[in-house]
Amino acid sequence: MKILIVRVSSLGDVVHNMPMLADILRHYQDARIDWVVEEAYTSLVRLNRGVRNIIPFALRRWRKSLFSEKTRAEMRAFYQALRGESYDVVFDTQGLFKTGAVMRMTQLVPGGRRVGLANATEGSGYEAISRIFHTESIPLDPRTHAVQRARLVAAAALGYKVDTPADFNLDAPDASHATWLPDRPYAVFFHGTARDAKRWDDARWVQIARGLHARGLQILLPWGNDQERQAAVQLASQMENAQVLPKLPMMDAVILAQRATLAVGVDTGLTHIAAAFNRPTIELYCDSPRWKTEGNWSPNIINLGDLGNPPTVEQVEEAITRLLGPKHAPAPADTA
Repeated sequence: MKILIVRVSSLGDVVHNMPMLADILRHYQDARIDWVVEEAYTSLVRLNRGVRNIIPFALRRWRKSLFSEKTRAEMRAFYQALRGESYDVVFDTQGLFKTGAVMRMTQLVPGGRRVGLANATEGSGYEAISRIFHTESIPLDPRTHAVQRARLVAAAALGYKVDTPADFNLDAPDASHATWLPDRPYAVFFHGTARDAKRWDDARWVQIARGLHARGLQILLPWGNDQERQAAVQLASQMENAQVLPKLPMMDAVILAQRATLAVGVDTGLTHIAAAFNRPTIELYCDSPRWKTEGNWSPNIINLGDLGNPPTVEQVEEAITRLLGPKHAPAPADTA
């Protein structure tokens, strides 16, 4: 069976889409699965052992120069790549007009199907018009977890049940070039987020850092833009054991998450990547619904807070003890 998945963005959503592949391969071991994804995320998708071919999609960049010959040549090459294989099933698990249009460009074998979402789930960016591109639309409960969405769509289309914990099927990224990695155990604070309401108070981060310092853990503070860099510098100035990292390419940020002895982060893509690698992870929900993206597939993941109810320092400290043991014990060595 030849299958194409169309899930182009965003970072966290691409990660949450991955257990769908492990499910399919568990029931159809010879399935050959390709994936259309935004070019920025191709290296991340390549870590998934279930993906055969990746077809990069560069709409974000193409929009800036639609009339240039280079852009038009790239768009033609993308169309040819889509048409280069005939698929038994094409899944659009994003449910947008643009992803539906990509789905429609693909070539099917006789009797092949284009399968997508019949309705929105709470908090999703679903566009109902995407159904015009489907041959089959799968209805979901509006209150469906982000990981379960794609899993349930695939299960309904291919005739099996979702009855196992989510398996992200990820290989560890090559870290041989990452000279910035410390040579001792570290905790990473994924403190940055595009929406200020999702941030956790600086004073609480500082208190948590104090306890981790007592465990001998260094704190690493990544950032993605100037505002987050300034926030990282401000946090580090109040912590004994913190280092503000240089700006990291996306795959280096993945390495940062995958190698962490402990990841503590707000509801953001890099926190979800740490959870996908089953690292000891504490997810902090301050202004987003916990049920929608909480890591519920591993005891290594603890989810705290909820929409309008940020977690307390005491709750995070208790979670750290559950994950790492009593404070007097040395921090566990990284075995990744």
